[in-house]
Amino acid sequence: MKNENRIEGRNAVIEAFRSGKTIDRLYMLDGSREGAMQTVRKEAAKQGTPIKYVNRQRLDQMSETGRHQGVIAEVAAYSYGEMEDLFAKAKEKGEDPFFVLLDGIEDPHNLGAIIRTANMAGAHGVIIPKDRAVGLTATVAKASAGAINYTPVVKVTNLVRTMEKLAEQGLWFVCADMDGTNLTELNLKGPICLVIGAEGSGVSRLVKEKCDMVASIPQKGDIDSLNASVAMGVLAYEIVRQRSL
Repeated sequence: MKNENRIEGRNAVIEAFRSGKTIDRLYMLDGSREGAMQTVRKEAAKQGTPIKYVNRQRLDQMSETGRHQGVIAEVAAYSYGEMEDLFAKAKEKGEDPFFVLLDGIEDPHNLGAIIRTANMAGAHGVIIPKDRAVGLTATVAKASAGAINYTPVVKVTNLVRTMEKLAEQGLWFVCADMDGTNLTELNLKGPICLVIGAEGSGVSRLVKEKCDMVASIPQKGDIDSLNASVAMGVLAYEIVRQRSL
């Protein structure tokens, strides 16, 4: 089945940029120097689209048309929100801001599940990075079970800078980590941003350093970690519980 969120070929990709489509990621042939490819790079730079340079074999594997001409673009299936949308949602509900910030989630099913749980837990929005993370693909939309239509997702260039700006607006940050304090012993009331790290590697060092609290989830089993979306759900509902007290 044709992937409607993938565009192949130099002119088609350039036109997609110029028509205002949100391109989540570009795959380009490593070492290509032709004029049209330089134009693609310029358009990507204007939108802040990350470029992944790959060999021809990888592009051939990805291509559905066989005519990629050295460039394939992944287009967002849904529009991204703005940070103001998240604050407006909190104000509209008369609640302290409750955001979810994701540090490098690459699995679209995990991102979709997180958006779904964020909606159910009353979070006002989700924040994701532009680079090294999955965007709003059709798979993400499907996994969100419709929540993507109600919970804004904001894509930012730099997570640390974003955290600094949000801290200036009164938000506190709590991240999930096995070495943290039991989540039930932390004060998770008030304006808060829940930080969830990548599958496997967890929260990156620079992001963790910006967090005010590090929360651990009590574990009784034989393995040492939860799936990222499950960990997010446990922490989100502890925030819900504390807010209801």
